Amino acid sequence: MTQSPPATRSAIIVPIICCIAVIFDGYDLSVFATTIPSLLDYEPWHLDAAQVGLIASYAFMGMLVGTLICGFATDLLGRRKMLMASMSWFSIFMGACTLAPSAELFGLFRFLSGIGLGGLLPTALALSVEFAPRNRRNLVNALVSSGFSVGTIIAALLGLVILEPFGFRPMYAVGVLPLLVLVPVAYFVLPESAQFLVSKGRLDEAKAVAREYGIDDPTRRTDSTEQHSRLRDLFRRPLIQVAAIFAAATFISQLFIYGLATWLPQIMRSAGYPLGSALSFLATMSVGAIIGAATMSWFADRIGPRRVAMCGFGIGVVALLTMSMGPPTGILYIAVALAGVGANGTAVILNGFIATWFPAANRATALGTIMTVARLGGITGPILGGYIVAANLSIAWSFYVFVIPAAVGVGLVFLLPRRHIDGRPIGTVHQQPVGEPSMA
Repeated sequence: MTQSPPATRSAIIVPIICCIAVIFDGYDLSVFATTIPSLLDYEPWHLDAAQVGLIASYAFMGMLVGTLICGFATDLLGRRKMLMASMSWFSIFMGACTLAPSAELFGLFRFLSGIGLGGLLPTALALSVEFAPRNRRNLVNALVSSGFSVGTIIAALLGLVILEPFGFRPMYAVGVLPLLVLVPVAYFVLPESAQFLVSKGRLDEAKAVAREYGIDDPTRRTDSTEQHSRLRDLFRRPLIQVAAIFAAATFISQLFIYGLATWLPQIMRSAGYPLGSALSFLATMSVGAIIGAATMSWFADRIGPRRVAMCGFGIGVVALLTMSMGPPTGILYIAVALAGVGANGTAVILNGFIATWFPAANRATALGTIMTVARLGGITGPILGGYIVAANLSIAWSFYVFVIPAAVGVGLVFLLPRRHIDGRPIGTVHQQPVGEPSMA
């Protein structure tokens, strides 16, 4: 057997750049949660909790728009240019948030930055997995996805240092760094996707990229089952019933994740904790999110994603109920970490479940459609949390509002199929590198 010539460049640079981009993605989306206390205290704008909750949802609305246009734009630009365009776009409008003279313009800039954030994550994951070693693709997917939670931790830690002496504006200025640092590096170092080159008929260029970076030659693939299916295929039985349940479950997971993560610092501050401690709870939740995604993925590979996802929502219910009881600080930190485990871990497992259940020909369409519905949960969560905080109810209600959706999530996952569409039992599965993490 003739061996392929050795790669002349290391493909690891691609996942590294993508992971750093996702870290900034996590920072830019999560920084709003860290600055909510400062925004509420900023006298020139006179914002209340309901208004802040609405502004929080603007970025998620932008992400919905970005997700919808991402596939079309990537087909035109390619994954390399799409990644750089997404980073440049959200960096520019993060800088605009720093200078916003009014709450209305600040909200507009958050919406516009969300468009770039919505296009970045799918592109970064697809590009990093393509250049990952074949037997390390799930690992690379998990590491790049965890960058989102790392960005949230960085936002919380910077908030401890910056917010009290300098206010919220410098926190958004940090979001300009990708445009100044990472985009130039990507321009000179990042290769174009070989798969994109094949789709455009540029076969010689695709072969050169594959040879240069030591990845699979995409021009040799002939499996017709990987062709993109049309949306109408999802409206046929049994796909439509399962897709609807997946969509409802992922909607709830995103509502849980982004609603709680957005308002957690302000909730804890209202409970009497100083700003520094309130932000440390957000960092703790993100650490739980990283551990939860890795641990639950390990179990899902061994006992199947359905049971693990049910356990994940169940962990979330128990954690939220514990938080609502006002336990001692040590127990509260544990409960917050478990909330991150249940929220983020469940979202990751559901994404993997979608990819392993739907046929290959429908997989991309199913993921894209279901994740679009899930974005609506990300919009709803911050708004719902804002109204609860503005209603001046007891602190416990700030957690109860997310307990009910998490409990419903347990029932929805119970309704998901116990067998693959081809009749095989869902037990030991090999998760596909997919999609979209979750959180926070």
